[in-house]
Amino acid sequence: MSYKNGKEVLPPHLLKELQKYIQGELVYIPKQTNQRARWGEANGSRLALAERNEAIYRLYREGRSFEELEHIYNLSVDSIRKIVYKSRERYCELKR
Repeated sequence: MSYKNGKEVLPPHLLKELQKYIQGELVYIPKQTNQRARWGEANGSRLALAERNEAIYRLYREGRSFEELEHIYNLSVDSIRKIVYKSRERYCELKR
């Protein structure tokens, strides 16, 4: 996020209207909600987790136990179970 001078980016009539409410201070103007990136989209975290979860499900289908996956990925058995069960649901839905 960078600082912008209102004089340079706003039309004069809008600048005068804003000056009625605030002068000489910083104001944050958020993006419109339909333009905001979802969590993890901007930095790749969402994609990295999806790839990790696919790998966990693939290894489970190849015969790895929950305990083995727990040690490989440093996650709890409960977390591994949730990932496997959610992935299984998605996989079954895609097959339909």
